[in-house]
Amino acid sequence: MFSFWKKKSLLTPAQQEQVVACIRDAESKTTGELRIYMESRCSYVNPVDRAVELFHQLGMIETEKRNAVLVYLATEDKQFALAGDEEIYKRAGGAEFWEHAAAQLKSYLQQGLITEGLCICINELGKAMAQHFPFDPTVTRNELPDEIVFGK
Repeated sequence: MFSFWKKKSLLTPAQQEQVVACIRDAESKTTGELRIYMESRCSYVNPVDRAVELFHQLGMIETEKRNAVLVYLATEDKQFALAGDEEIYKRAGGAEFWEHAAAQLKSYLQQGLITEGLCICINELGKAMAQHFPFDPTVTRNELPDEIVFGK
């Protein structure tokens, strides 16, 4: 579990567009799928459990190559988690890669730089996805929406 920024920060429409543009850019180089889910409160003690629940609810477990990644943020609870499907988790380097990506995101969130942190994280995850799951025109394109999902 991680704590981050000092005050509640919401993304403006322009910031949302910037994050979605980062998602689209990352996904243009891979068969992988990346989503962002933001809500005010985490309904579990452990945000990883919530991220895994949302991963399933959003149908991310059903991607063709099992290479989807979810970035989860609970803004009021100041928590976040990264959840990757089994194939991307293993191929990207296991726990070491994911802990590094989480630490990098955390450093931005602690400074209140949510948009910047999300974009850096998306780029980092996108590089791993492109390395291990490069673009393939025979694979269904954009299996999941790119827009940020806002929960309660």
